[in-house]
Amino acid sequence: MENLKFGIIGIGNMGAAHLNCLKKGEIEGAECVAVCDTNAEKRRAAAEKYPDLHIFKTSDELIKSGGVDAVIVATPHRFHADIAVEALRNELHVLVEKPVDITVTKAKMLNETAKKSGKVFGIMFNQRTNPLFREARDIVKSGKLGNLKRSVWIITNWYRTQSYYDSGEWRATWSGEGGGVLLNQAPHNLDIWQWICGMPKKLYAKCDVAKYHSIEVEDDATIIAEYDGGATGTFITTTGEYPGTNRLEISGELGKLVLENNILKWWRLKDNESEVRFASKEGSPRIETEYLEIRPTEKETAHKGILQNFTNSVLKGEELIAPGTDGIKELTISNAAYLSAWKGEEVAIPFVSAEFDYLLSERAESSSYHQNKGKALSGEGYSSRWSVQW
Repeated sequence: MENLKFGIIGIGNMGAAHLNCLKKGEIEGAECVAVCDTNAEKRRAAAEKYPDLHIFKTSDELIKSGGVDAVIVATPHRFHADIAVEALRNELHVLVEKPVDITVTKAKMLNETAKKSGKVFGIMFNQRTNPLFREARDIVKSGKLGNLKRSVWIITNWYRTQSYYDSGEWRATWSGEGGGVLLNQAPHNLDIWQWICGMPKKLYAKCDVAKYHSIEVEDDATIIAEYDGGATGTFITTTGEYPGTNRLEISGELGKLVLENNILKWWRLKDNESEVRFASKEGSPRIETEYLEIRPTEKETAHKGILQNFTNSVLKGEELIAPGTDGIKELTISNAAYLSAWKGEEVAIPFVSAEFDYLLSERAESSSYHQNKGKALSGEGYSSRWSVQW
């Protein structure tokens, strides 16, 4: 196989951006030969702009056409797993947009199918390409920070207007999107949080519905998590603050990390604080500390980086930056947060997914879609709002 032939399923904002990227030849060894969308206006716009494309109305038609090697799933969230499963069963490689779906139940089904398929399965966690997040992960995983004590991520610069929420019929609805800021914007950060600090064993969450917008899902959320070993974590996010903050602090026995304003600050202790705490005869000793500032020496490759890596994985066997099976991790955190908010109590992880599914279905039954059609091929490239914003 010289070139990986992609089909894109769903050509709204993200799908259109992937299409334009591939059509401009920005991914080596990859091309887009087909798209599908249930929206006739979007199909017409794609055909006019790219006459050589094969255009399909349904995912099933595209998947079974025999003309593609891989698909990018960029539909509303609740269709991700079902479409990806169908593609894998038809021996296609799959790259799915985040989140992997809206329920852990669906994510488990997809992961099981992917493992049996032998095909490459990736997820668009584009912020994993950010060099500072990668550096912080290396420091934590190497043990240079010692046992973790606490993490605090204030990620409140996901600002969105009412116009944004009104731009698609599926947005900000329980039946369409399946959630709010935790399921649409913050999956990137929830993924990076667990990628660096690991998965919590339990959490408590407060999710405020329609605090700042006229929507039926949450636009403000706070999660308090606990980990094996006793470390705690706090995650605060919203789409209703401006200018907002993006600050991640991670504390351990051997110092702390702070990521903010595109700088990784590292306070590195010469002695293990846990040992000093019990060995020192002083009440408030000063521990010798080395201070380092790490600035990125390379650019965040973002969506293009994930697309190139996925292509290389299929063609050359390159290790995936964001394996699709990892998608269940951040989704587990957001599902658990919703369950905690709905029940008003702490939730252990893993939780009973059937209970979550039932409570979500109750909300979906009373959900209402917006009555507009959205926009067709709304941009030429990737919006800066989809990359890390410091």
